[in-house]
Amino acid sequence: MPEKNILNIENVNKIYKSAGKELIVLNHINFAVTAGSTLAITGPSGSGKTTLLGLCAGLDRATSGSVNLNGINLDQLSEDDRAAVRNRYVGFIFQNFQLMPTLTALENVMVPMELRREKNIRAHAMDLLDKVGLAERAQHYPVQLSGGEQQRVSIARAFSNQPAILFADEPTGNLDAETSEKVEQLLFSLNTDAGTTLVIVTHDQELASRTSRIIRLKGGVIIYDGPVEEFTSKGRP
Repeated sequence: MPEKNILNIENVNKIYKSAGKELIVLNHINFAVTAGSTLAITGPSGSGKTTLLGLCAGLDRATSGSVNLNGINLDQLSEDDRAAVRNRYVGFIFQNFQLMPTLTALENVMVPMELRREKNIRAHAMDLLDKVGLAERAQHYPVQLSGGEQQRVSIARAFSNQPAILFADEPTGNLDAETSEKVEQLLFSLNTDAGTTLVIVTHDQELASRTSRIIRLKGGVIIYDGPVEEFTSKGRP
């Protein structure tokens, strides 16, 4: 039985226009992601990594080309329809956590489930907080949590809608080395248990090496796409 692609990117370009000039951020990007796989998108600052992640997740629209997520073509959808697709199929983890400051850890995890009008959401959210080791901090607000704790809350929230695909943008970028290691282990452990497709944007080569595949961007184009072992052995830039 052939493997299913959960994400297909075909000839995608992203161009910004300013003061009569064009800035090509992404140039003819093509790749597919198999359901259940792990992928790291790496590259220097300004290479187009975060822009590409946003297009893959339907947060933004490509200038040209096609983005197909879980069998749904995102190109012609309205913003509301793309938001509905994200809420149903997508989880997010951000570098700066993106927790709502006026909500407790528990309430932050419950938000996606409330949007989906699920039942027994409090119990489910508590179970997720327990899995990330924060059950005892459920009633704390983000300002009362350390950076590592906030990121663990955001991981619990990302898995709360049982996403088909999880996008993580520099998930350890604001954490120290020891905390980063703990967050990485937690992320991959939960992802394995859930069978979720994982796509990570990162500068951290050690984090990237935990995935099975690496895409390397430079100047808005793909300069490497292949197994992590080959990438590491050749010492790619």
